[in-house]
Amino acid sequence: MEKRKKKQLIFLMTDTTRKDMLGCYGDRRMRTPNLDKLAEEGIRYENAYCCQPVCGPARSAVFTGTFPHTNGMVTNSIAMGDNVKTIGERLTDAGIHCGYIGKWHLDGGDYFGLGRCPQGWDSGYWYDMRCYLEELTEEERVRSRMRETSYAEDMTEEFTYAHRCTDRALKFLEAYGEEDFFLTVSYDEPHGPSLCPKPFHTMYRDFTFADSPAFHDDLMKKPLMQRLWAGENLKVSSDVLRKPGRGLELLLGCNSFADYEMGRILKVLEEKFPDAMIIYTSDHGAMLGAHRLSAKNASMYWEVANIPLIIKGGERGKTVKAPASHIDLAPTILEYFGQPIPKLLEGKSMLAQIYDTSVTVNDIVYTEFTRYEADHDGFGGLQMMRAAADGRYKLVVHLLDTDEFYDTLADPYEVENRIDDPDYAWIRNRLHDRILEHMNDTRDLYRGYQWACRPWRPEKKAIWENDGYTRQRENEEYEPRQLDYDTGLEMKEAVRRKKVKK
Repeated sequence: MEKRKKKQLIFLMTDTTRKDMLGCYGDRRMRTPNLDKLAEEGIRYENAYCCQPVCGPARSAVFTGTFPHTNGMVTNSIAMGDNVKTIGERLTDAGIHCGYIGKWHLDGGDYFGLGRCPQGWDSGYWYDMRCYLEELTEEERVRSRMRETSYAEDMTEEFTYAHRCTDRALKFLEAYGEEDFFLTVSYDEPHGPSLCPKPFHTMYRDFTFADSPAFHDDLMKKPLMQRLWAGENLKVSSDVLRKPGRGLELLLGCNSFADYEMGRILKVLEEKFPDAMIIYTSDHGAMLGAHRLSAKNASMYWEVANIPLIIKGGERGKTVKAPASHIDLAPTILEYFGQPIPKLLEGKSMLAQIYDTSVTVNDIVYTEFTRYEADHDGFGGLQMMRAAADGRYKLVVHLLDTDEFYDTLADPYEVENRIDDPDYAWIRNRLHDRILEHMNDTRDLYRGYQWACRPWRPEKKAIWENDGYTRQRENEEYEPRQLDYDTGLEMKEAVRRKKVKK
């Protein structure tokens, strides 16, 4: 009798790695040999999007399979709902050993986390950023948060969070290599302060982004919030925007350092776990001067929302151009381990596509935004956004601001906002209808007539009942079936016409 192959999946994640920060995505000045090799041996997704371009909400979608508006983590520093289950909990309950090493950002604490292992993960290997800081002296903690530490003579890779996460991951692989397992290694790097040792800290000293229309965008036909976001950058030249100082040098250097650290894991996987599935992605990107913007916020620009996604374990050396989304990773992982996909998950498994890249999983994917962080008064505050992309066209609806529409084939740099262009009304309206359907299908708690009644959609009329439906939560796995308000009995249909009293 043939011995069953072990089901083993390693999920690698970095923070703030833009798609073009990997050499395999086209810019060969980027030194990421290990991830480039992974792309050669697996599948590289061109149009993969995060669900919200800010750390915590993006990760909430990855590890729960539900959008931030569903799981409750609509901003950093807000915890998910108590009844939200992570993929670690679901797999652990199915007998799969789950380890999580690295940045978590889902417990509602500060940037570093609470240092406590959440349910569903092996506490012996838990290692969020608070765990790391508690290993350091007070002086070392301060140094770990200073950009200039990268240039200190005594700076070593052993001092970094990335290196210690990798060491811990290698111990997990050694201990549980004979079992089915799901291991996540989540690096904070290359996120600022972007600490990295020699030679990475000066590797990109002379780097400058190639000039493009994105660095000349005056934002005059864009949302007001983008002009506020740009601030003083509205006054500077493209030359300045394309090389934003030492911060870029270290971000790119630390990105190559993170690739080096992942290479230590990938080498062991190649030697000892050749049949394991490997998934790599980043939580979101960064603007880095494009459109005169920095960091991330309520936007679906490719620089911030179109993330790298590489998967090894199916076809080799293929590129998928069809839209993909972080929301699909949880159901993919569940199916890989032979587990049923719960009704409440809001994505679809990509497993068939991984094994056969001619399969299309999505025609449209969605990105949202509510606010950047509860703890900060800045970053624009409340920025309600719902957006959709189909691989060519993008519609971005800003509830409180000007909306955006882009044809990325005619305008790959997303400079020309065509929201009022009658030539694009048909596809703009189709994407708009899909956004509204998506908000309904996922029980978006922020849905309402304001999303439908946009200035460019005069046929949409505001009505009190909106679509007139009751949409109850379906979660058959971990809680009892919800009860019908009118009968007190178990609901028969989760979505049904609302009874309106006359």
